[in-house]
Amino acid sequence: MEDLLLARPGYFALLLHGLGITAKLFAVSWVAALVVASLLTAIRATSSKIAQGVIALFVEYHRNVPGLVQIFVWYFGVPQLLPRDWQRWINRNDGEFLMAAIALTLYAAAYMSEDLRSGLRSVSSGQSQAARSLGFTYTQTMRFILLPQALRNALPALVNQTLALFKATSLAMMIGVAELMHAVRQMENETYRTFEAFIVASICYLAISYLLIYAGSVASKRVAMSKR
Repeated sequence: MEDLLLARPGYFALLLHGLGITAKLFAVSWVAALVVASLLTAIRATSSKIAQGVIALFVEYHRNVPGLVQIFVWYFGVPQLLPRDWQRWINRNDGEFLMAAIALTLYAAAYMSEDLRSGLRSVSSGQSQAARSLGFTYTQTMRFILLPQALRNALPALVNQTLALFKATSLAMMIGVAELMHAVRQMENETYRTFEAFIVASICYLAISYLLIYAGSVASKRVAMSKR
């Protein structure tokens, strides 16, 4: 028992700290991605060809460029384009976490917006016409009528994107964010117990993924009941 990796002094606390950072990064990115995806879906549903084209390019970029490259672009590239004062502010305020959260948000939002767009297509066009005849503006129609239904229709696909985003948080380790994989790599480097360290990581990811799947299943059942 004493020879277990997590029984060594400090390692269990290190793992919990990494889990906390992973949970924070995932929660921030997921909420922001859902908001951005909703905005992208609403804008793309307008009749503006320019807006549709710009968002299509945004989606294609994030779907076809690896998530790790996108994190590198935000962490190593974007800050160089900003004024010096902004660069110093980012460096003083946990820039690694901030840039990783932005990159993951945009990465997940691109996929989520496509799922919401599919969900929006399955909503009857008569509802939009009825809302407009009642005096709703385009924004109000989207916000109160169409997007909630699109969100409900796209729920199974959004659960899959949620899992993908959670697993993608491990990429933040590459720019120094002290998340779960960063903690596991530190334990592995100090003890050379590679197999045991990555088994611990696998168990953590598996447990949290199943919790997310369970939460998605509960939400899907409630949505199905509300449709009856």
